[in-house]
This record gives sequence, C-alpha cells and structure tokens, in this order.
Amino acid sequence: MADKTFEENLATLETIVSRLEKGDVPLEEALKQFETGIKISQDLQKTLQNAETSLAKIVNADGSMSDFNKGE
Repeated sequence: MADKTFEENLATLETIVSRLEKGDVPLEEALKQFETGIKISQDLQKTLQNAETSLAKIVNADGSMSDFNKGE
C-alpha cells in the first residue's frame, strides 16, 4: 500500500467496497478485504491530514499565501 499513489489506493478501496456491497464474496475473503480496506482508508486519511497540514503552513489565516521556504 505504501508504494502506491493516493489515487491508486483510492481506486483499490473503491474496488473493495464495490465487491463487498455485491455480497457475493465468501465470508473469509470478505473479512480479509474489509481489513485491507480499513488499512487503506487509514492510510488515505493520514495522507489527507498531511496535505491539510502542509496547506495550513502555506496559507495564512487572512488567506494570503506564504513563501514555501519561509521558516523551513
């Protein structure tokens, strides 16, 4: 999962959700897929949080933009 892009992980999660929603997956496989989906979801959430933090460092409270290199 870590070597995939955000978009690739999102597509994988969508595929897992679609398969589970159909309900034609054996129980054992469904549990494995669910667990994988949860892990991917957590990774995606972390990526989004990191992006939000990065953007917060760039955009000031008044909406003006900061220099990327300031203070880093």
